[in-house]
Amino acid sequence: MSLPRFIPVICLSLVAFFNLPPVFADESALPRPADWAQPVEVQYNLYQMSPTLYRSALPDSRAVPLLKKLKVATVINFLPESDSSWLSTPGITQIQLPYRTNHVDDADVLKALRTIQSAEAKGPVLMHCKHGSDRTGLMAAMYRVVVQGWSKEDALNEMTQGGFGDSTHFKDGVRYMMQANVDKLRTALANGDCSTSPFASCSMKNWFKSAHVE
Repeated sequence: MSLPRFIPVICLSLVAFFNLPPVFADESALPRPADWAQPVEVQYNLYQMSPTLYRSALPDSRAVPLLKKLKVATVINFLPESDSSWLSTPGITQIQLPYRTNHVDDADVLKALRTIQSAEAKGPVLMHCKHGSDRTGLMAAMYRVVVQGWSKEDALNEMTQGGFGDSTHFKDGVRYMMQANVDKLRTALANGDCSTSPFASCSMKNWFKSAHVE
């Protein structure tokens, strides 16, 4: 008899709340769900999430032929430092959206999701950080719940048990996801709002601009 799918998420929420080291089942012993991101290239921790979205660790120049084969048109980098020297291929746009999982807020998530959606209209997108696990993992999970309509439980299970990296890196992402208001995020994304709160720094900045106050 298998355990309900929400059991791992309950354990994860307790891990995040009590700051305990997480313990996960051996993922190699379980069949990979068909709707999870599917492996493309192990060397770069590269997975396909949808026909227009990929996730990976930091690529290098040797990955360029693969990106061309996948018809990737945009590469989104979540790292604070910009290392664009590996990619100088015409036709592939590079976008840097740095953030830290231990300081992530709704504005970071909305900016990333809006950028991904805009880029997807031009062709397949690859998003990455250094290892392809924590920063990329959180944005992948938020894309699942906000854009694709997954439950938090399903997205968290994929994030933590999908084989994307060291599970100890997911604590901050799990904590953010557990408290995130998905309905507010989805509404803000649809309305073009920079945050779910009118008092967020980006919202106040936009208000001052609209009021022509310097």
